[in-house]
Amino acid sequence: MREVAALAGVSLKTVSRVVNREASVSPEVTARVEKAVRQLGYRHNLAASNLRRTNARSAMVGALLQDVSNSFSASLLRSLEDAAHSRDMLLFASSLDEEPERERSLVESLVRRRVDGLLLMPATQRQDYLVDDVRSGLPVVFVDRRPHGLDADSVTVDNTLGARMAVEHLIAHGHARIALIGDLPGIQTAADRLTGYHQAMRKAGLQPLREHVVMGVRKDRAAYEAALRLLDLDRPPTAIFAARNALAIGTIRALRQRGLAGRIALVGFDDFPLADIVDPPLTVIRQNVAQIGVEVTRLLFARIDGDHSASQHIVLHPELVARGSGELRP
Repeated sequence: MREVAALAGVSLKTVSRVVNREASVSPEVTARVEKAVRQLGYRHNLAASNLRRTNARSAMVGALLQDVSNSFSASLLRSLEDAAHSRDMLLFASSLDEEPERERSLVESLVRRRVDGLLLMPATQRQDYLVDDVRSGLPVVFVDRRPHGLDADSVTVDNTLGARMAVEHLIAHGHARIALIGDLPGIQTAADRLTGYHQAMRKAGLQPLREHVVMGVRKDRAAYEAALRLLDLDRPPTAIFAARNALAIGTIRALRQRGLAGRIALVGFDDFPLADIVDPPLTVIRQNVAQIGVEVTRLLFARIDGDHSASQHIVLHPELVARGSGELRP
């Protein structure tokens, strides 16, 4: 830094202000310092700088999602990544895979590294293990699932409403034997979607067969096998609601394998790439991931910047996108 200051003809303090992107330096002086930085190949030591700062910022944020390879999580992660990049912040991301111990371990690791904020799609039933960290000033925003045992910001979608919309759509097209393929019932979103399914069926005066409700399905391969079992029943469903994008993919494969694509109606929850070009194109309940990303980043960076107002719990409405598979009649 001394060499940069000497070459640019400024003080050491001015170099510090420029490399830390403080707004108190004129554009002309900033340009001179940045030119000297390039000429000398200087690289700012952020770790050393953080030790000297009174606010102890690390310029790092953590994002713990269920599966970063899933299109929903990946799109959400990209929104956060773009926002972090615009603020010259580093983003650490990892998948939780619905493993509570993995969540606690990764949270502890990120907290030890002094991240400035944390985005969490929790695998745990309760998150009160974070109470001390939040009281100490760690901003935490929950996404997709509401926090329990902790008062913190959250951005969620009305999953019960979305499932109800899916099933009501199938009922409106003449279906009464509607099956559900869902995730682990202990997952908040899966439980809400199961509730929405039952609400829509009851409202229409329909009683689903016990064997038509298949929960605890995690991956597309398991959904493929579950769909095959449904199709082999003595009273198979005429329509299927696949309550997650991976489960819809597995169901599509099963229908194609049996030659029933275009004959059994299907609605999926969550859109995904190529859903509009399968045959027939998949009708989905779409979450507005871009809007979720905007709300999450707004809350997280506002907290990092010192916003201490009351926690916000934002609930967004999903959208039904009719493409063909959900409009097939029995």
